[in-house]
Amino acid sequence: MDAEDRLEPEQLEMLGRVFAEQLLACLAECARGRRGLFGDVSLEDERAAWLEGARLRELAVALQAISHQAEEPNALCDEFLDLCTMHGESHPGEPRLAREFLARIERGDVGAPTQAESRPW
Repeated sequence: MDAEDRLEPEQLEMLGRVFAEQLLACLAECARGRRGLFGDVSLEDERAAWLEGARLRELAVALQAISHQAEEPNALCDEFLDLCTMHGESHPGEPRLAREFLARIERGDVGAPTQAESRPW
């Protein structure tokens, strides 16, 4: 990345705030039962498509790339994208996942390990 292509720290901080505001709004809606924030809606069900959720995921991918290039990772963004990769039978479901993520954000636990590290012995 060229020096003139780099974002100023204030710009990166502003992007992070915009992302956080949009994420909190979408998480609240998802916690009330709307699906599609974490990419859980099948492509066949276009009526259920949540455009804001898709845009938020796109913003998160861009923000993650920019913040990692600036060597200032955004823990909220990173954790959101990690949650977007959860699929399968053991997936807790989007509303529950949103409620749990909101609770972690409110407690200030974002960026901390979600499970205690186990000792290798």
